[in-house]
Amino acid sequence: LGTPLQTNLSEEDENLLQASKDRLATLAQEVVPQAQSRASSLTLQKQKFELDVKQINEQLEQLLGGKKGNAHDGEEGEEIDEEDILELEQAVKEANALFERGAEELKTAQKSLSEAKQQWAAAKQELEQLKQEDENLAKALEEANEKAERLLNKRSMCISKRETYTRKIQELGSLPPPSELEKFADKTISELMKMLESVNKKLKKYSHVNKKAFDQFVNFSEQREALLKRKDELDQGASKVKELIDSLDRQKDEAINRTFRGVSSHFRDVFKELVPNGAGELIMRTAMDEDEANTDEEESTRSPKKADPNNPDVSLYRGIGIKVRFSAVGENYMMSQLSGGQKALVALALIFSIQRCDPAPFYMFDELDQALDSTYRAAVANLIQRQANDKENPTQFIVTTFRPELVAVSNRCYGVSHQNKVSSIHALSKKDALRFVADLMNEEEAVGDVTSMAASKTSRTTASRKRKSAEPVPAAEDEG
Repeated sequence: LGTPLQTNLSEEDENLLQASKDRLATLAQEVVPQAQSRASSLTLQKQKFELDVKQINEQLEQLLGGKKGNAHDGEEGEEIDEEDILELEQAVKEANALFERGAEELKTAQKSLSEAKQQWAAAKQELEQLKQEDENLAKALEEANEKAERLLNKRSMCISKRETYTRKIQELGSLPPPSELEKFADKTISELMKMLESVNKKLKKYSHVNKKAFDQFVNFSEQREALLKRKDELDQGASKVKELIDSLDRQKDEAINRTFRGVSSHFRDVFKELVPNGAGELIMRTAMDEDEANTDEEESTRSPKKADPNNPDVSLYRGIGIKVRFSAVGENYMMSQLSGGQKALVALALIFSIQRCDPAPFYMFDELDQALDSTYRAAVANLIQRQANDKENPTQFIVTTFRPELVAVSNRCYGVSHQNKVSSIHALSKKDALRFVADLMNEEEAVGDVTSMAASKTSRTTASRKRKSAEPVPAAEDEG
């Protein structure tokens, strides 16, 4: 009901049914019409042969009758032409032979037609049987579908009852073990109902007790086990994460210490190249240095964390200091104790040491030698020249300067001019660049001399005014 009818014929039966249908159609369309057409043709041919034989017989009788009449009339004793008689007899024999062959072919065709009709009847009967079987199977399938639908309805009702009884069992609470249930296996339903009623009366005395406490305990115990298992998994994950963090911290500390040691080593070398008689070093200030400067009471309040003085923890680093000296003997100076030119030289040494530790493709400096004297300018120029032509890490330097030392070691020189608020760049030869720098330095020296003379004159005038305020005004010729 409501489901499509399907046949239950096997594939072999379906093939047989289809073959029978095809055979029946072939017989109906080809064999039977051909047999009927062949029989009709043979019947016509038989009739034609019979007519020919009849005509020949009539001609023979007429011929024989005419000959006999002529013999009885007493005409001249002409005898019957034996050759004509023989020809007629031969024609009669041939006609009879043809008639017999036609009769045999007709019988054969009638027999084939009969066999074809029998085969057609047998195929038709087989088709009827298969149709009957198909109808029977369709009826059986319909009955099976109805039965299956009834079973599905019954199954739905059973599932509904099972859910209802399961809910009622859950409402009753926890069930006793199967070993205790076996005690009541022999009881009838009425006896069980009486026992249940008696037990319910006894349970009413304990109505204030939570009946679901045991179930809740079981549920909470299961949740507790699950949470403890989850806690163990999280603890293991946390330990793995902590190990990873510690490993990364170690790698970070090693990278920082390795970089600092590399930069410090290059700083000593570079500073030695810039100041042959001097020395310089980078110092890492750590918390241990601060601890040494504090009192014992302050040390007791600090974290008890210890560190290796040779390879301290990065978390203890507090900064980087620089100590240098510009002579073979003498004390070391910190950056705050150096002049402007010395600070510039130390800064350049630090830049070049970092460059050697992590080379860059090119550097751009803007008047890096402005605060340096001629000796240090020459040292910086020679250092830049060596670094630019280094075989392992050659580097390009772009520098602006007004001093001849860097111009002398440069490969290409360009001049920048400013006119009408427009800047222009011009390629210069090294000779022209050196002449331009020399002229500029001469102008600066001339301006410096004028400035110094003006400053000295101003100082003398100021001193004279101070004396005048303290003494009587001299004569006019003494002024000036």
